[in-house]
Amino acid sequence: MAHDLTRRKCLAGAGVLSLLTAAPAWAKESVVELEWDDLIPGGGKGTMMETLRQLGIVQHGQLQTPFDQETAAAVVTDYDGKQVQLPGYPVPLEFEDTAIKAFILVPYIGACIHVPPPPPNQLVFVRVKEPFEIDSMWDPVYATGIFNSSAVATELAEIGYAMSDAFIEPYFW
Repeated sequence: MAHDLTRRKCLAGAGVLSLLTAAPAWAKESVVELEWDDLIPGGGKGTMMETLRQLGIVQHGQLQTPFDQETAAAVVTDYDGKQVQLPGYPVPLEFEDTAIKAFILVPYIGACIHVPPPPPNQLVFVRVKEPFEIDSMWDPVYATGIFNSSAVATELAEIGYAMSDAFIEPYFW
């Protein structure tokens, strides 16, 4: 009887272990929880958008928007290549049927829909691992994925950051 109980505990432990090993890669690594202020360089230090353009991250002339967006904003490179989590509001850009494949994560409701958009260091281009659906653009989300400072141009705004392989979940205040 005691042997059966020990065996069941081992099997239960193995079941939990298999769930952990099946978890997304970002769940296994330490995730840096960011706030929007973390994306603004302190003391004027940071990589300027112009520098990102010169690195060839985007083609010359691609970063053109019809709005008067602050273009001198610097970005922080401290989180490049790290798994981060950031709350915000999605502004959908690419779809698969009704599911969102890529979006701009913005710090407040209505950003990028109203002009001018926030500065580039307050916008994140997010490409998701699995397309997702939301009830409303007014519902905040947590985006967790691989973060990088990267100039991205869209019709709506110049963006200073990108997140790839993102996992999206509801954010509750």
